[in-house]
Amino acid sequence: MNRGNACALALVFTFLSLPVAAHPHSFISMRSETITANGQFTALKMRWTMDEITSADLLYDAGNAKPGDEIWKKLAAEVMANVLGQHYFTEVWHNGQKVKFMNRPSEYQLAREGHKAVLTFILPLAEPQPLSGQTYTVSTFDPTYFVDMHYDGEGDVTFAGNNPSHCTLALQTPKPNEKMTAYALSLDKADAPPEDMDLGKQFAQKVILQCPSS
Repeated sequence: MNRGNACALALVFTFLSLPVAAHPHSFISMRSETITANGQFTALKMRWTMDEITSADLLYDAGNAKPGDEIWKKLAAEVMANVLGQHYFTEVWHNGQKVKFMNRPSEYQLAREGHKAVLTFILPLAEPQPLSGQTYTVSTFDPTYFVDMHYDGEGDVTFAGNNPSHCTLALQTPKPNEKMTAYALSLDKADAPPEDMDLGKQFAQKVILQCPSS
């Protein structure tokens, strides 16, 4: 890939060991929890589980380190720095406007689960957003589609704790047309789609947060 902003995750997870193949080259399975307080949408808690090939170099560097060891903190900080450089690879939209995030997560952690690396972090909104009568759309994706970032099902999109505002969460999975799908499949590891194409967005799932009026 030849654009710095397009290969942040590739640099983080060291995809050099991957074979040349069609897009995407790596897969991250996600879970998210919507955090609310006092009738407001305040943050998202994200959990990203990387596939085994993507995880291999991170886990190699961690060696036999136990949870809480300094190497995990170091690796987590390196991964998180790249994620922050891409605005968490996440967009939140409300009434046609992007909702801004805080510059840093309130907490983050990298851990091992079997042969996979798992990154968890809390993504705080810059300002709490009202819930009553409002609808928010959340998408998380790599713009180049070099990395497939996906939810496996509705159960991976939940509220953190109780949901006093009686809001609902729905997961929408797009169905790109055959031409778009064929184009993605035609790209090999060295290719990058045009920046204005925003290829990853064409395949990005949407989490719809909808709340009734009080």
